[in-house]
Amino acid sequence: MDASKEARLKALTQELAELLYEETDPEEIKTLEGIENAVRGHLLEHVGPELGHFLSAQAAAQREAASEALPASSAN
Repeated sequence: MDASKEARLKALTQELAELLYEETDPEEIKTLEGIENAVRGHLLEHVGPELGHFLSAQAAAQREAASEALPASSAN
């Protein structure tokens, strides 16, 4: 990953962290274990599914583009 993408990723991650922090019970993040559980919960509930959906859609689009690029077989 180049430096500009890394910087963008860091900025977006910070923004996401701030948003998820607002949605986290302050009592939940008083300990390291609570922080770990909150992070894991947010990743499993919000972040992971969105990433999975995006990557799945990209893979489907690539498969479709590849199948369209193949010459159609002709039946004799």
